[in-house]
Amino acid sequence: MELKKSPDGGWGWVIVLVSFFTQFLCYGSPLAVGVLYIEWLDAFGEGKGKTAWVGSLASGVGLLASPVCSLCVSSFGARTVTIFSGFMVAGGLMLSSFAPNIYFLFFSYGIVVGLGCGLLYTATVTITCQYFDDRRGLALGLISTGSSVGLFIYAALQRMLVEFYGLDGCLLIVGALALNILACGSLMRPLQSSDCPLPKKVVPEDLPDRYAIYNEKGKNLEENINILDKSYSSEEKCKSTLANGDWKQESLLHKNPTVTHTKEPETYKKKVAEQTYFCKQLAKRKWQLYKNYCGETMALFKNKVFSALFIAILLFDIGGFPPSLLMEDVARSSHVKEEEFIMPLISIIGIMTAVGKLLLGILADFKWINTLYLYVATLIIMGLALCAIPFAKSYVTLALLSGILGFLTGNWSIFPYVTTKTVGIEKLAHAYGILMFFAGLGNSLGPPIVGWFYDWTQTYDIAFYFSGFCVLLGGFILLLAALPSWDTCNKQLPKPAPTTFLYKVASNV
Repeated sequence: MELKKSPDGGWGWVIVLVSFFTQFLCYGSPLAVGVLYIEWLDAFGEGKGKTAWVGSLASGVGLLASPVCSLCVSSFGARTVTIFSGFMVAGGLMLSSFAPNIYFLFFSYGIVVGLGCGLLYTATVTITCQYFDDRRGLALGLISTGSSVGLFIYAALQRMLVEFYGLDGCLLIVGALALNILACGSLMRPLQSSDCPLPKKVVPEDLPDRYAIYNEKGKNLEENINILDKSYSSEEKCKSTLANGDWKQESLLHKNPTVTHTKEPETYKKKVAEQTYFCKQLAKRKWQLYKNYCGETMALFKNKVFSALFIAILLFDIGGFPPSLLMEDVARSSHVKEEEFIMPLISIIGIMTAVGKLLLGILADFKWINTLYLYVATLIIMGLALCAIPFAKSYVTLALLSGILGFLTGNWSIFPYVTTKTVGIEKLAHAYGILMFFAGLGNSLGPPIVGWFYDWTQTYDIAFYFSGFCVLLGGFILLLAALPSWDTCNKQLPKPAPTTFLYKVASNV
């Protein structure tokens, strides 16, 4: 069915509202997993590095599986995927309340909940883009704050639920809340034309010329029919030799062929030959698509800025993601008393991330601000803030650093701008998928590495020095790569001499 034109309003605002609550409900617990992380340390007695895998998988699996998530949404639609993924997230959270060991949580909370969140993110972004065109940036900005608000609220909510109902009761209640995603998904009405007739079933004979792959089939059909004739004759010979008592009857049938023996094999062989040729050409086209995809990928990595960008996003997620997971345990390791906690540190990170997304997005719209340099500045400042965590020994300093880190984490809102300026709008989808894969890899590896540093040294000092170094290294690599070639793409586009020359040639012809 053909899609209607994006209405840029109307039911689209309902889509924005339900997408906001979908991200709020699905990402609230995984992003605020730092509260549960402390409880799992006490419940299972495992090392910090091994326990950190639960939260890192929940955040990284969805990004790692982003190609699969996109395929599911394009095949089944946003509404179906949202309802199914709501069951996944709710079931994974409830199943985690019965976890006998940390390895069970790797599957129930890390993989099931993480994959469900990845599917829900793709579904909400896809249907929002379908409903909005002119106001697409505003709509995407509104729904993206759902995860940040969820982090802010769920951090305090999960702490309160653990105090009243214990760890298992907390996971059961949070899983029950996630079932509201089903109601949100039911309101995601597909944007399809109601008066469009049902598509007519297409058979190979009715295919138009642009879909037919039989343009060059004359010679190939003869070859395929010859092959079928050979196989058919060999099959008849095998039958005649195997059937000892009926060989005379076989010869009689060959001497006196019936209508089925004369007409049916010819039409059957012709159809089989056509389908065989069709399958061969289809396989060639698929192989050509894969070759083109690999060629485009290699061409992207020939761009110095893009290569530096993928290194920067990988190092950023290795070093920048652990604070949202481990900051509560950092405060406990620094002997900060619970009475001093005015607000959970994770909640501060969450609300400041929402503020950072909005403000950095607004700054990126100013023409006099270079978006890439703005992104590099957020990386460098974040690296310095991470290196300052070991010096924070009180709640006030930790809260201040949490606010700074949360605000700078909002640079996710300008990352698509940076990618577009680097590779161009026509290659954005391809490049963004590759970068999100490496972001998911960094999310999965960052917290366990920091946890292993603590298990090795019994302090978070070296761990956060390492995290800060990773983010700083990524920022400086991107800065060095961008300085000489940031505007090369833009400078190559407006070339008046070649364009006028081409137009002259066209007019002469």
